[in-house]
Amino acid sequence: MIKLSIIKRRRTYEDKCSESSKGKITKITHGAVNSEVTVQLTGGAQIVSIITKKSARDLRLGKGKDVYAVIKASNVMIATE
Repeated sequence: MIKLSIIKRRRTYEDKCSESSKGKITKITHGAVNSEVTVQLTGGAQIVSIITKKSARDLRLGKGKDVYAVIKASNVMIATE
């Protein structure tokens, strides 16, 4: 199995993930290499993921964007439709 840090389409990885939850980005902080993305899930909980800055830009992530938090083992990945 290939370990992915980012997924452009939820469908591609849907059957291999343990859990995914829809949410909205409430905060995104870009560092030199990585970006910290805070997602408010539909149920009210917040989850934070660290992804590469390039992946955040490729997905055009920004505050207010609807995303999926894809959870597998100890990794949390961000996906868009």
